[in-house]
Amino acid sequence: MNKTALITGASSGFGLLTSVTLARRGWHVLATMRDLNRRMKLETAARNAGVVEQIEFRVLDVTNAEQIAAIASLVEKRGEPLHALVNNAGFAVPGFAEDVTDAELRDQFEANFFGAAAVTRAILPQMRRQGFGHVVMVSSISGRIGFPCVSSYAASKFALEGWTETLRYEMKAMGIQVVLVEPGPFETDIWTRNAKLTAELQNPNSANASRVKRWRSQLQQNAKHRADPQIVANMIVRVLDIPRPRLRYAVGKNARMALVLQRLLPHRVFERIIVKSAGIDA
Repeated sequence: MNKTALITGASSGFGLLTSVTLARRGWHVLATMRDLNRRMKLETAARNAGVVEQIEFRVLDVTNAEQIAAIASLVEKRGEPLHALVNNAGFAVPGFAEDVTDAELRDQFEANFFGAAAVTRAILPQMRRQGFGHVVMVSSISGRIGFPCVSSYAASKFALEGWTETLRYEMKAMGIQVVLVEPGPFETDIWTRNAKLTAELQNPNSANASRVKRWRSQLQQNAKHRADPQIVANMIVRVLDIPRPRLRYAVGKNARMALVLQRLLPHRVFERIIVKSAGIDA
């Protein structure tokens, strides 16, 4: 019997690559996305890989309670096991913490935290009934280390990490494996197409305008060295093959190095490295 996975945010980035990679391994993939008009990129990649018949396209805005309920009902009515849920949907709200409005911060949490939690709660009854399943949260190294200009994103991922760690303890006796995958910087569109810039980040008269300019320049420099996102997709697929995976998997040399430096260096030294790497202060 083919295994089945439900993936959120599958129209691009890690979600797209994970969908295709799982399909190539024989999985049936419920590839969900907020706007089905954006399915073309995934559909083309799946067709080129010869696995388009393994992928089922479904609409799912993770902030829409009715759509979440509809997906959970679809899974339940089929009467077949759901082997994996990959919570990948999300976006970034870059901007200095002091400039982010309450509305912008809540918008960030709605997708990155509350959306992932809501989809998971809707799917867990199915996994409890069948007595097994993997829940993978696509978090970030920013869920363990804060970085300048991404306070909202980091806060949402920190929240996701705490909620997921607790969920893991609660689900162990149920046979359900709960895992965090924590990518570092990879070549996806999370900081471009999928970013929602704060109003102040775009304000030329902002008190942080000169710092924003330096940060943007450094971001462009760093973009030249971002790794292939297929590495993250491969890790997610690998986790789904492990009967009892560990809680956290940091992915990418930058992510692993940041964690090592955080652990080994005096905090003041580590702080200087983080601030310098962001380029916000001349």
